[in-house]
Amino acid sequence: MTFDFDMISTYYSELPGRIARARKLLKRPLTLTEKVLYAHLEANREQDYKRGEHYVDFNPDRVAMQDATAQMALLQFLMAGRNRTAVPTTVHCDHLIQAKVGAREDLSTALSVNKEVYDFLSSVSQKYGIGFWKPGAGIIHQVILENYAFPGGMMIGTDSHTVNAGGLGMIAIGVGGADAVDVIAGMPWELKFPRIIGVKLTGSLSGWTAPKDVILRLAGILTVKGGTGCIVEYFGEGTHSISCTGKATICNMGAEIGATTSIFPFDEKMSAYLKATGRTDVAEAAGEVAAHLQPDPEINKRPEDYFDQVIEIDLSTLEPHLNGPFSPDRAWPISKFAAAVRENDFPEKMEVGLIGSCTNSSYEDLDRAASLARQALEKKLEVKAEFTITPGSEQVRYTIDRDGQLKAFEAIGGKVLANACGPCIGQWARAGAEKQEKNSIITSFNRNFAKRADGNPNTYAFVASPEMVTAMAISGSMTFNPLTDALENRDGEKVRLAPPIGEELPVNGFAVEDPGYQAPPEKGDGMEIKVKPDSDRLQLLEPFKPWDGRDLEGLTLLIKTSGKCTTDHISMAGPWLKYRGHLENISGNLLMGAVNAFTGKTNSVKNQLTGKYDSTPKVAKYYREKGIQQIIVGDENYGEGSSREHAAMEPRFVGVRAVVVKSFARIHETNLKKQGILALTFLEKADYDKIKEDDKIDIADLGGFAPGVPLTLVLHHSDGTVEKFKVSHSFNDKQIDWFKAGSALNLIARQS
Repeated sequence: MTFDFDMISTYYSELPGRIARARKLLKRPLTLTEKVLYAHLEANREQDYKRGEHYVDFNPDRVAMQDATAQMALLQFLMAGRNRTAVPTTVHCDHLIQAKVGAREDLSTALSVNKEVYDFLSSVSQKYGIGFWKPGAGIIHQVILENYAFPGGMMIGTDSHTVNAGGLGMIAIGVGGADAVDVIAGMPWELKFPRIIGVKLTGSLSGWTAPKDVILRLAGILTVKGGTGCIVEYFGEGTHSISCTGKATICNMGAEIGATTSIFPFDEKMSAYLKATGRTDVAEAAGEVAAHLQPDPEINKRPEDYFDQVIEIDLSTLEPHLNGPFSPDRAWPISKFAAAVRENDFPEKMEVGLIGSCTNSSYEDLDRAASLARQALEKKLEVKAEFTITPGSEQVRYTIDRDGQLKAFEAIGGKVLANACGPCIGQWARAGAEKQEKNSIITSFNRNFAKRADGNPNTYAFVASPEMVTAMAISGSMTFNPLTDALENRDGEKVRLAPPIGEELPVNGFAVEDPGYQAPPEKGDGMEIKVKPDSDRLQLLEPFKPWDGRDLEGLTLLIKTSGKCTTDHISMAGPWLKYRGHLENISGNLLMGAVNAFTGKTNSVKNQLTGKYDSTPKVAKYYREKGIQQIIVGDENYGEGSSREHAAMEPRFVGVRAVVVKSFARIHETNLKKQGILALTFLEKADYDKIKEDDKIDIADLGGFAPGVPLTLVLHHSDGTVEKFKVSHSFNDKQIDWFKAGSALNLIARQS
């Protein structure tokens, strides 16, 4: 079944003309990124946009939301005054299922514990024409790839790994819920025109090396902020040797280098995947405009003339990588990993291997990993580490059950978890994690920030391909190199694991009995949306107050953070996921993981009124109840990681009016602006050091708030001295209107 084929067909019929206009306007060959972006400009907005400078309005083809972020997004949509979504939209229930016992038991528990939330999401979907994927249907990004992604399309999603759909040639971008509300309410979506990083792939993968190793290597080159403000476009003959789902894996982890998104050109691998997932009509329609779904030939010949940066990776010589711990850009090729373990005092015993997640849960991923499980059985090897498997969708799970991969995993002691995010998003009830013992795990996930998977700050998490995770789990040792080392089996014999093998697509096709999809009715007028006033899971929103037209004076410093401060540090997941639809309750986790620059401690800040230290959310709540306006100061790449807008809504809720940092991660900066918070950066990074713990802070010159015009930060020190310096911002006229209105949503509601 193909969803929304009329929309796709119409788009392809208009694509050649749109690209011809763009080529005429720019007077040069076009990258694939430029073709897709210019094809989605808001009507009559064609011009030669400058990369990294101009804000541009786009009309995405569709919107996708997962259950944790959909709650707040749809609560905001209810305030927008619309009767129906303006573009095709889906909700996917994948984040709220906690991994504890096994797939069946964990899903049953989730259906009971989260019934109120699921009923809310289902009823809103029914009322407003949204496709609803039930709990157990699968992880949003795998389900999108199987059903909705199409070459050359444009999608936004309320999850940073929306970028997964780049594996099918789509510009797919992770955003906050307020951005999604813009689009489903029929408004254009704004993005600063991205710079473009070209990654040339040569050669082909073989042996132990997997698509995951491409992005693990790239993360080591670019770091977690090297892709900020950029789209990564892969090109070169090497792209054609990688499966469609392998391409999706590479694009998925582009979020870990800060990239806006990543994209591959349309090819036979994509066409084959579309056909295998029941979308032959899309494959054929894309084939008719294939030249427009690839960069112009000149791009491949002289990439340095058209990309802002060019990186080359030879797939034939690429080694398997393991990245970590605590940051996904700390890249180790397998040949150097054992030495790194010893030299850095990483725990040498591997406790758990976890495969699956939205990054690596395709049929190919699990088939290659299963080939190693079968080898372990045949060669009489004992699996030394715990081992878990998370299928990406019910379609994948059903098919690998039919084809025997699940039996192979279970035969070596593997535990099959629900088709959901589970440990990858912190939904892992790991036995013993509360002891906070130092230990090592390896996952095929995308992120490995401290405490992310199991809540234990002493879990050293490393990221690798599913094949490498499986091999390392069989050995139980972090110093094992499956390319060179032998293992001793039950008979005392030395045996070697052969390189993994697997099919890109199931030979007998995909199969599924119940994919878990609930279609909306033609009209949902009679559907009533109910939120209980005393609910601790859901809370209707109150509009934030508009700006009063005056400078912000006497702001109290809530916290000055030091070092890495991701959205996980600002608004933790795990047990807090249950409050994603209740702004007041989830604000109880605000900045719990952030390091206080004055003390070096987490979740401990000075209450400026009492003079005592307390947890960050408690102090923030105290200030809110006293009506005290606050300010946050941060370090580099503030807000890295997940797209969760709760990390922006919570500060706004407690009374934070501004966040001033050395630099922002893209999505978080936009999320702050959407909620009416001033997102500011130090013109001179050394000014960060001038801010003292008990300062009162003014933000002056707001009467002349305008694009490109710095504002003034005034520090009132406790000794009576005053310091002033300029701070910059990236607000445009529209975003300044958001600030003045109190939030972007206030403007939408006003227009309605």
